[in-house]
Amino acid sequence: MDAPEIHILSVGTALPGPPVDNATLARQLGTHQQFEQWVDTFIGTRTRHLSVDLETGEVNHSLADLGTTAGGRALAAAGLEASDIDVIVMGTATPDALMPATVNLIADRLGIDGIPTYQLQSGCAGAVQALDVGREMLLTGRHTTALVIGGDVCAKHLDIDMDVSSMAPAQLVNVVLFGDGAGAAVLSTRPTPGSVTIKAVLNRLTGLGRAPGQVIEWFGLADRASDRPAGMEDYKAIEESVPVMAGEILKELLDTLGWQQADLDFLLPPQLSGRMTKRIVERLAVADAQEVSCVQDTGNNGNALVFFQLERALERMGPGDRAIAVAVESSKWIKAGFALEKV
Repeated sequence: MDAPEIHILSVGTALPGPPVDNATLARQLGTHQQFEQWVDTFIGTRTRHLSVDLETGEVNHSLADLGTTAGGRALAAAGLEASDIDVIVMGTATPDALMPATVNLIADRLGIDGIPTYQLQSGCAGAVQALDVGREMLLTGRHTTALVIGGDVCAKHLDIDMDVSSMAPAQLVNVVLFGDGAGAAVLSTRPTPGSVTIKAVLNRLTGLGRAPGQVIEWFGLADRASDRPAGMEDYKAIEESVPVMAGEILKELLDTLGWQQADLDFLLPPQLSGRMTKRIVERLAVADAQEVSCVQDTGNNGNALVFFQLERALERMGPGDRAIAVAVESSKWIKAGFALEKV
């Protein structure tokens, strides 16, 4: 018996609060105009959404809050109820707590119970890993419908009273690069009008013997006394490696499916920052495919990004259209991606 095809029925997303532009962030951090220009030029991100009130420092959205909103929107868009979900898988680098798992808080709020739930600890590849696990669970034939969630809330790593004037670029980039958000998708063995088929998923660790490109500690800048940074970004290593890895991911997915670059209608490239995404797209050189990006406006909200891209892609894809998404995790160099075809 042939394995069933797995389809994405719908996507839902959630962002906390209004967009925060570079000028607002610069004013709040007490920096000069050159800082705003540096962000515009070096990072290329215009706005981000934060789960912390920049005036008071109060965290006003948890990952469970955003994941519940995104999951509820995905269910509503698919025309499904909580009781229709057979399994939930979540990918995140920033759970609200070590325990209980954030995925279970979201399930509780959505009214879901009595099913398997999984939470994967991962950076930007976590959303694809969650998609992969959800897909594999459905391929067993024991389940028909899965809710896949991805998101991150980095508010604990943003101290609004920090002194950024003496920060090295490796630390400063973490202040401006990231935002918060969550996304969710409903996967099913049963296609519906407008759904897309997952044709292939790539998920592979490639970091043997390589130093991490990113380290995020369990603590945040705002909740401990040590001056050890809560986050470290080797941006030069990321700039050198990610475009190369993105090309390798694209080629492997195309080769796996026997597709040519000319067969692609949409490209969902890695969303590190506006500037990095532009470099990657130029290197991939898939001239005939429409780029689907969002990071310039959402900020790098980690495991939510793929869902924001998917949401935009599903709105544009027509019958027979093909798309490939590429994601790279620099924490320990993970290649990830997937290919879609409109039913």
